[in-house]
This record gives sequence, structure tokens and C-alpha cells, in this order.
Amino acid sequence: MSEEIKKIYRTIVTDHFPSKMEISFVDSDRRQTLYYEKVLWRIGEEKRGLRYGENPGQEAALYRLINGNLVLGETESIQPGRYLASDVELLQSGKHPGKINLTDADNALNILRYFQDRPTAVIVKHNNPCGVARSDTLESAYLKAYMADRVAAFGGCIAVNRSVDKATAQAISDQYAEVVVAPDFEEGVLDILSKRKNLRVMRIGNIKKLESFVGRRFVDFKSLIDGGIIAQWSFVPNVRRREDLRLAECTYKGTLYRIQRKPTDQEYDDMLFGWLVESGVTSNSVIYVKNQVTVGIGTGEQDRVGVAEIARDKAYRKLADRYCYEMYHIAYNELKDPEKKQEIDAKTAEEKGGLIGSVMVSDAFFPFRDAVEVGIREGISAVIQPGGSENDYQSIEGCNEAGVTMVYTGERSFKH
Repeated sequence: MSEEIKKIYRTIVTDHFPSKMEISFVDSDRRQTLYYEKVLWRIGEEKRGLRYGENPGQEAALYRLINGNLVLGETESIQPGRYLASDVELLQSGKHPGKINLTDADNALNILRYFQDRPTAVIVKHNNPCGVARSDTLESAYLKAYMADRVAAFGGCIAVNRSVDKATAQAISDQYAEVVVAPDFEEGVLDILSKRKNLRVMRIGNIKKLESFVGRRFVDFKSLIDGGIIAQWSFVPNVRRREDLRLAECTYKGTLYRIQRKPTDQEYDDMLFGWLVESGVTSNSVIYVKNQVTVGIGTGEQDRVGVAEIARDKAYRKLADRYCYEMYHIAYNELKDPEKKQEIDAKTAEEKGGLIGSVMVSDAFFPFRDAVEVGIREGISAVIQPGGSENDYQSIEGCNEAGVTMVYTGERSFKH
């Protein structure tokens, strides 16, 4: 039976989607049409599209926008021909990409576009980041992103914003990844990456121009079970600079509540970093970041206090695994020696999962102070959130009591 199951994942689905697609938006006196063509890659002697969809057996096709434009009010969609994930150049592909590989790469680029000033690495798994880091070198950024959640990074998509050098390539080759996306690869790098025969190595030249995608919108389609379609403009974070933030304050029953401590420069940097990473995280979500590295990422939970706890618990587990891997070169779950485990647990508990001095980031307001207190108990120093709850005063009081600063973005960052 196991061999039959494995065979399913090796099966390539030949899709029956047409080579071209058109989507028209029609008003009484105007028609706006978007024109698409199906993307194919040459794999050996054949041309092939997506390997399969979200699961083996699901036909899927990738289309790129080749003509047309949509203007609604004052908002205009991305122009045709400015390709990223829809027109990747496959440099190495033991297996050609499936739908998940492309959507993971796309969400990695969605996050990466805000961080072009420094070497940055984004690792995405199942369309959510599991590690994001910025540093002075690409190798350092990658290793920090990888060690932020080494377990989840297994089989993930790695996207970087600098040409991959040999040191970074060796670090990537030492792990198992499905996809590597970069603007280019230095000489000799592909020889290193080829040791992983099924690794999809993709070059996207436009990564160098990712900054030009900041603030630009595309039409986001969601298909319903009955064939209906919801169309919306993609979300664009308007908060991207320190000047866009404001110290938390509100009035409740005639009393003004105001945060007492202003953020430090480091806290401002981490809050903005976290807010922009948050735009690529599935809601409901809470994340913690410190020194331009994600510490814990909680995603897709139904209640805010629950997701704050999930992100906290992940921070503890991932730090324990990191220490175990650094000290004994094995995963924490594989460590059998109880004394060694106790030593790692004590070190992780003392450092509170690496959360001391971190920034707590929430994609929506806190309805009560209980979620903020999850982070406060772990030693966070700052909070960034949209604000706007009837009970904002509770969160302000909680932060002031703990000496924690808090800012509002004035915008929500849901992603579903």
C-alpha cells in the first residue's frame, strides 16, 4: 500500500485547461478585459504546465497576464508583462513545480518586496512564512530564517533578494527544501544546489525590481463552491514608515487612556518589520519578532488569545529544537537523554522562548487585554496592532503596568 501511495506523488497530471483565458468586467458603456496565457516549461523533451494542484489528482494550470488592464475608480491593476512567480525561469527541476510550489513562492515575494534595502530571506511553507530574517549578509539572513523554525522549514520554499553566493548555497544544500527563488545565482552555485536533485531552482529577474511592486494592487479572485467568484483588490499595507504609526490612546467613558512610553529606535524597526511580514500571514494571526527575525508565528486561529498562545508555544518549541540541533546535531524530538533535554528545557524557559524584548504583532485589534497579557508575561517590550476596539483602554492599561509600549497602525491586515 505504501508504494501505491508514493506512486500517487510521482504521478504527473496532464491538465485539460485551455491555452488562453479571458476575464471581462462589463459596465453599461465599458468593457475591460484581462487576457491570460497558460505557462509551460520545457522539462527534458516535453513542455509541461503545473505538476498538479493542491493534491495529486487535481488538475491545475498557471496563467500569466499578457494584456489588458483593470481600472476601478482611482485604482489600477498591475500592468501586463511585469512578471514574477507567473513567469519563473526553471534552472533546475528534478520535478517541475506544482500549484503549492508556485503559491508559496508568490507569498514569499509578497513579503520580500518590502525589504529590498538589506539581504533578506523568507521561508514559506503551505503559504505561510515559517521564518523571515534580515541581516548584513545573505548567508546570515538565510541561517537566521532557517533556525527560526527549522522543523517547519523542511520541504519549504526559500526566497531571497540577493544573488545566491556559494556560502548561502551550501547552507541551503545542507537542508531539504522544495524551492529556491532568487534574482540570480553566482558561478558554481548551481553545481552545489544540484546535489539536491529534486530541488526546484527558479530565477526571477524582476526580484531586483520588487520595490516597484510596493503599493501596487492586483485583482484577487476567490471561487465559491457553487461556481461564484468574489473579486477584490489585493491588500496593500499603507503603514510602512515610522511616521505612519501613532502611540496608542483612546477615550473610554470620558477618560483618556494613553500609552506612557515611546518606542525605541530598535522597537520601531522591529514593529515595522513585523507588520510587513504580517501582511503575508493567514489570519487570525499573531507573530513575535526580535532584531529583524521572526521568533514565533501563529496563524489561522479563530480567537486572538488562542493565536497569541500558539505563537508563544511555537517560540518555545522552536528555540528548544534550535539549541538541541546546535549542541547535538539532532532534532529535539529525537533526543533521548533526559538530562540533556532537561538542560535545554531549562535554558529555553530561562530565555522565555527568545521572547524577552521581542515585539508582538497582531493583524487585528485586541478585543480584550488577555491576548496582550500573553505576550507581556513572556517579556515583550512592544506591541503593534490596528487599534479600534471598544476595550482598547484595557490593553493600554496592561501595557503601561508592564512598561510595554504600544502603537496603532489604524489599518487591519487580514489575509484569508
